[in-house]
Amino acid sequence: MQVQGKDVIHGARYSSPLDCAVKTLESEGVKGIFRGGLATLFREAIGNAVFFCTYEYSRYWMHNYLDSSRFSGSSHFVAAKDIGIGVVSGGVSGMAFWTATLPLDVAKTIIQTDPDPHVSRNPLQILSMVYKRAGLGGCYAGLGPTLARAFPANAAAIVAWEYSAKILGIKRG
Repeated sequence: MQVQGKDVIHGARYSSPLDCAVKTLESEGVKGIFRGGLATLFREAIGNAVFFCTYEYSRYWMHNYLDSSRFSGSSHFVAAKDIGIGVVSGGVSGMAFWTATLPLDVAKTIIQTDPDPHVSRNPLQILSMVYKRAGLGGCYAGLGPTLARAFPANAAAIVAWEYSAKILGIKRG
């Protein structure tokens, strides 16, 4: 739906997500619905490993630093500290996720949007082609806006997740 070609002004190819799915099934079969799935799987596996390693390490480091004797205070300080740690660790982890995986996302987008059925669907071959054409910058196309979105989105998600865990009585080390 987001990438419908160059003539979107003259009329969209798809009127809704369901229309997109039906037309894809008609023209390409079930295989068309899962186009780019391998690149997505790689992106998510690598990205989540990077995200949670970064999150746990940064959270651990900040707690150790801020829990030292020179930083102590009221319950308001503890709440503010926990929120601050969540914001920073979540935001930085989201940025690490996208920095590590944006090339795979670029490959996934090319695989999903290229109408030529004879073009390779191998994410590594696609990345090699992008690198030959546009260098490392081509593999990281859109990095700035992606990181600008990643920090606040992941910071908010982690703070909400940590607060929910606290309300539910889930203890974290």
